[in-house]
Amino acid sequence: MRSFSIQNFGCRVNQAEAFAWAEALEEHGLRFEDEWGRSDLVVVNSCTLTGRADRDVRKFIRKACRENARVRVVITGCGAETARAAAAGLPQVLLVVPNEAKDRLPETVLSLVEERFPVPAGEPRAVRRSEEPCRARAPVKVQDGCDNRCTYCVIPSVRGRSVSLPVEPAAARIRDLVARGFREVVLAGIHLSSYGRDLKPQRSLLDLLREIEMVEGLGRVRLSSLDPRRLTADLRTHITASPLICPHFHISLQHASERVLEEMGRPAGLEAYRSLLLDLRARSGEASLGADIIVGFPGETEDDFAALESFLADSPLTYFHVFSYSPRAGTLAAARTQVPEDVKKRRSLALRKLSAEKNLRFRSGLAGRTLDAVVIRKGLSGAELLTGNYLKVVVPSCPAREREIVRVRIGRVLPRSTEGTVEAL
Repeated sequence: MRSFSIQNFGCRVNQAEAFAWAEALEEHGLRFEDEWGRSDLVVVNSCTLTGRADRDVRKFIRKACRENARVRVVITGCGAETARAAAAGLPQVLLVVPNEAKDRLPETVLSLVEERFPVPAGEPRAVRRSEEPCRARAPVKVQDGCDNRCTYCVIPSVRGRSVSLPVEPAAARIRDLVARGFREVVLAGIHLSSYGRDLKPQRSLLDLLREIEMVEGLGRVRLSSLDPRRLTADLRTHITASPLICPHFHISLQHASERVLEEMGRPAGLEAYRSLLLDLRARSGEASLGADIIVGFPGETEDDFAALESFLADSPLTYFHVFSYSPRAGTLAAARTQVPEDVKKRRSLALRKLSAEKNLRFRSGLAGRTLDAVVIRKGLSGAELLTGNYLKVVVPSCPAREREIVRVRIGRVLPRSTEGTVEAL
């Protein structure tokens, strides 16, 4: 068994972990496969944020084992314990690696492969490819875990307390990635805004950004989700003024009813949220502004939902990720009276429609503008690029190589396109 693939579910932190695992496994002689159906070993990096995430993981494991009799599966991630039950009785599942042991996952996998599937005498080992695993942007995990106790969220119990990668090793990691040809790095964290609070001496996300921006050859830095309660004026000033930080800010709002936010364990003044978004828009006119939104939280009334819908409609947000509330065992909200599923579905559909309308207006308003974009992939039918403000741009041809940053003039919004896609002039 000498080939592997990684099937990711969930957040950017999972993506960053998978990226690092792929590097380590290739360096030790395993061959990376883009398609899991062609690989001997599949590492499943699971998610348990919602009930749907759990179902998706279970569905994939069963599908992989059913369709590829020779494949062997290793399961890890936030849904590992749930996935363990789903995998019971499947002989192709070799191992379940809990979150607390996932930092050692490459060593665990390698020892397992050597023990159970030794290389026959005279058979050459796979060698690392000259190119990186298929990725044009490099995700870097700089923070893990969460110290908050939102009443709906199971992540602190499966990820543990907030832990930050110190500034110097983080910068060294990025220098290495830049030396290997990556121009865009994506800073990932479960609660990125709390970066550095656990370090001694204490540091901040602003400290990390200032250090990273000194890396020679770095093209741009993209930030994962930011907590509005930690988005200070100094941090807002920096991220909107820096030429290296992508004008793409995703905010974990969750709701816009102060009563619901209080019940979620996220007390906040609605006017403060409104002012924050308006400030980001005023400072960065072309920025893509996104938000995570939960609908159907226990006790959410029609008035609560109307307040949320009105806030989103009037805000400068250009898109939102809408999640129907999903009870998670062990959380306070799971024991409360639940909103009926049909009501959740109706409210979710209304907000997704609103998001699509706002995003269409945002993209259409950028027609004729010239923006920086990283080359994501190239093929016979053209190339796909990604702008700093998170527009996917399709072009008929592109002389630049993948990972390079180019200038592109925005044309029209493609009819029936996927969210965020435009066509270059």
